[in-house]
Amino acid sequence: QVQLVESGGGLVQAGGSLRLSCSASGRIFSKSVMGWFRQPPGEERVFVAGIKSPDNSKNYAESVKGRFGISRDNTKNTLYLQMNTLKPEDTAVYYCAAKNYGGISTLADHYTYWGQGTQVTVSS
Repeated sequence: QVQLVESGGGLVQAGGSLRLSCSASGRIFSKSVMGWFRQPPGEERVFVAGIKSPDNSKNYAESVKGRFGISRDNTKNTLYLQMNTLKPEDTAVYYCAAKNYGGISTLADHYTYWGQGTQVTVSS
């Protein structure tokens, strides 16, 4: 059973930075497509960023391009999301997700494994 555990969320002022981490169990990590999604209060879960092995190709939502960076450390089975120049509209629960096949997808239904989420709150 694959488990994903996020950490690093918190409260930050607008313009600040946070780095989220997602620790993955199981041997699938290095071959998986990994993604970050977020769910603002009262809204649907939406794609933020994704990364694919082995070439580490990446994809970002337009709303975070130039501000967020996704990366992975396969030796530590850990996925990261560096978030800079945070805005109040980035406030959401952030989820780590993984899928074993195919390319990076922006659709939550295409991901098999999910973490429990970590809250990010950006104050104005």
